[in-house]
Amino acid sequence: MKEQSDKWEQVIIHTLNLDGWQLEWTGADFEHYDAKGKTPKGYDCIIEIKVRNKYYQEKIIEKYKYDKLMKEQCLKFYYIADEKGNYLYFLDELKLPKVTIIEAQATTSFNNKEVVKKEVYKLSESQAVIINKY
Repeated sequence: MKEQSDKWEQVIIHTLNLDGWQLEWTGADFEHYDAKGKTPKGYDCIIEIKVRNKYYQEKIIEKYKYDKLMKEQCLKFYYIADEKGNYLYFLDELKLPKVTIIEAQATTSFNNKEVVKKEVYKLSESQAVIINKY
């Protein structure tokens, strides 16, 4: 499952690069983001990518992950691909809702069935700066 997720991240990065981004994949290094580089306007940036094989109307980002990303000294983006579309959130200007606690798998990449409580932000699709629906 991790290998498949890595391949999808690389496909997404390649597609963004076709649109003028200059990104390189960092996922193999287990960073708290999956790509770093430059936006189409030449600004330094990082992108956390989530590929979901199921559609959820509300998109979630873990508070822990958000806090780690926000410490970086560049523009920060959160990209979600699911079965209904692609959503790109500009974290630096995102108005966050209240933290919600959910029960979820401890990790999604390593077939871990352990369920834990996680603090998350639930994002609406309309908060995305770019939306491509299938």
